[in-house]
Amino acid sequence: MPQTLSETSSPTVAFNLDKYLRDLKQEVEAALDASISVTYPEKIYESMRYSLMAGGKRLRPILCLAAHELLGGDLAAAMPTACAMEMVHTMSLIHDDLPAMDNDDFRRGKPTNHKVYGDDIAILAGDALLAYAFEFIAVQTKGVPAERILKAIAHLGHAVAATGLVGGQVVDLECEGKSDVTAEILTFIHIHKTAALLESCVICGALLAGANDTDIKRLSTYANNIGLAFQIIDDILDITATSEQLGKTAGKDLAAQKVTYPSLWGIEASQLKAQELVEQAKAQLVSYGDAALPLMALADYITARKN
Repeated sequence: MPQTLSETSSPTVAFNLDKYLRDLKQEVEAALDASISVTYPEKIYESMRYSLMAGGKRLRPILCLAAHELLGGDLAAAMPTACAMEMVHTMSLIHDDLPAMDNDDFRRGKPTNHKVYGDDIAILAGDALLAYAFEFIAVQTKGVPAERILKAIAHLGHAVAATGLVGGQVVDLECEGKSDVTAEILTFIHIHKTAALLESCVICGALLAGANDTDIKRLSTYANNIGLAFQIIDDILDITATSEQLGKTAGKDLAAQKVTYPSLWGIEASQLKAQELVEQAKAQLVSYGDAALPLMALADYITARKN
C-alpha cells in the first residue's frame, strides 16, 4: 500500500494555500492581460482575449510555476510558459464547447466563445491561441538555456497532439452513447484529454529549472495522478453541483450518454479513488521536503474543490 504524506513526512512550515493561489493568480492574470493586445483585425484578438481573460482558477499556470519553484527556479523565467499553458487550456475549452463537440452555451459563468463570436471565429481564436502559446514560450522566456526551452516546447507539443489531448478527445467522442466503455478505456481518455496537459504544466516548469531524470519521473507520476483525480472530481461535480456552482451546464455527461467514473464505480468509490491518487501523488514529493508544500497542497486542492 502506498504511504500517505502523514506516514512519510512531517512538514515543518505552515503553508497558506489560499494566499498562494491568490497571489500567483494575480501575477498570472497580469501577465496574461499583457500577453495579447487588440489590433487589426480586432475581432479575432477580442475573441482570444474574451476566453483567455474569462477567469477560472488558473490552476495549470500555477502548477507550472510551483514545479519551477520546487527546483529553485526564478518564477519570472517560467511565467511565459505558465501563460502558454493557460492559452492552450483556453483553446481546448473554446473548441470543446463548439456544437460539433460538447455543444455548451456557458463556460466560467459566461456565454461560450462561439455563442458570442460565432463558430467560425471561435475555431480561429482557438487556433490562434494554440499557435501563439508556442511563440510566447520561445520569444518571451528569458534567462533560460535554449536547450531547456526547446525541451519544454517539445513536451507541450506532445501533450496537445494526437499523442495527448487531441487523441483523448477523439476517443471520448467515439465513446459517446456506448454502454460497453471499460474503466481502462475511460482512463485512456482522461490520461490523454485531461492529465497530459496537467503533466506538461508540471514537467515544463521543472524542465526550465533544470530538472534531472529522477525529478521528471517523480513529477510525471505526481502530475498524472492529480490529473486523473481532477477528472474524477469533475465527473462527480457534474452530478452533484449546480450549473451556477460550476459556471457551466451541469449534467452534461448524463445528457451526452457519456460513461464516467461515477457511472462505473458510484460516487463514494470514485471519491475514494480520487483521494488514493492524490496520496500517491504526494508520496512522490516527500524527498523534496518543505519545498514541495505548494505542490502537496495543490494536490489536496484537487479533491477539495467545489467547481
